[in-house]
Amino acid sequence: MTEVQMETIVEPSNMLRAYRAVLRNRGAPGVDRLTTGELGAHIRTHWPSIRGKLCEGSYRPGRLRGVRIPKANGGVRQLGIPTVPDRLIQQAVQQRLTALWDPNFSEHSYGYRPGRSAHDAIRTAQGYVLEGKSWVVDLDIEAFFDNVNHDLLMHKVAQTVRDKRVLRLIGDTLRADLELDGQRHKRKAGTPQGGPLSPCLANLYLDALDRELESRGLSFCRYADDLTIYVASERSAERILASISAWIEKHLKLKVNVEKSGTGRPWKRSFLGYLVHEDGRLETSDKSIKRYKEQARKLWDARQSRTSQELAKQWRAFIRGWWNYFKLSSDDYVRLSGWTRRHMRKCFWQRWHSKVGRRRNLLKLGVPAWLLKRVDYYAGAWRAARHPALHRALGLKTLKRYGLWTPSDFASAQR
Repeated sequence: MTEVQMETIVEPSNMLRAYRAVLRNRGAPGVDRLTTGELGAHIRTHWPSIRGKLCEGSYRPGRLRGVRIPKANGGVRQLGIPTVPDRLIQQAVQQRLTALWDPNFSEHSYGYRPGRSAHDAIRTAQGYVLEGKSWVVDLDIEAFFDNVNHDLLMHKVAQTVRDKRVLRLIGDTLRADLELDGQRHKRKAGTPQGGPLSPCLANLYLDALDRELESRGLSFCRYADDLTIYVASERSAERILASISAWIEKHLKLKVNVEKSGTGRPWKRSFLGYLVHEDGRLETSDKSIKRYKEQARKLWDARQSRTSQELAKQWRAFIRGWWNYFKLSSDDYVRLSGWTRRHMRKCFWQRWHSKVGRRRNLLKLGVPAWLLKRVDYYAGAWRAARHPALHRALGLKTLKRYGLWTPSDFASAQR
């Protein structure tokens, strides 16, 4: 790979690829409220000026729009969303840096890398357990993306990137102010989540950790800042947890979250939402099931101002993505799917509102008159969802015909 210079970043072919990636990924607007749909017109007007500033080394990224989102394991994650033009520039830089750095990254690193996925990491973990490494060291770095040391990161970047314009652009991107709750905040650490450059820089920062683990001959999987190490005994696991935690604090200037980190069996401590059993069987973790249920309740909340078609469409988008991620699991999902279908029926019962509306819709969906006589039209929705009339009206075939699949439907189709 040729050296990364500003001229290679702003090459038309690289910028076109970056532009297509930004449109494909969509994402929320930044502080200027410019959307991805408006990016094309903006670039056609302003690109000569932007390109000139980039090549002169005078381009300065705008402020980040701070957004708080709930974390999967509890708590809140803070995102820093760049403006769409800055996102385009970050994407163009990231493409060149990935081509330069990725070939030299560890084989044990899986997150945000071309040709690698969470499933690859899970399969590797499964292989370690089948080898007899049935103890896992689970390391959680405290607020990793918020605490990356800028000096240490820029030193690592400068080892392979010589162009001062590129270095300054990356540095300015890292230090861009954050606008949150109407206030402007200076940033002295961290690589803000929300832009395409952040994962690439995170992998570079943690590459030294990968090399340290490799030098010790350890079996591990790292997906971004999610790290698990597989060993044969509890004693080894405890010793490695203490040793690697100390190494991370000394060499990466980061803290290990002692409450979330620990040792245990791979079938007790989840990795990327999965549990790995001693026989290699993969199971969806309890936390993942809990998050599924929370999302299902939200998507089948009858109070949403959406049509039935829109409810079905948003469910299909969720369930396909969920299944594509958890399809490695050996779970049969029968109980979870029955629970899900009950929520679907509950939702429609509530949306039909009155006795007249409920009776009319049940008739339309093929419920015979004799069964309609047994329906309590004023019953609570959760109880009504179990009634034979609702099962007849919204049976498995009907739900699947409208794309309202559940995990067990996908599992059956896969067999």
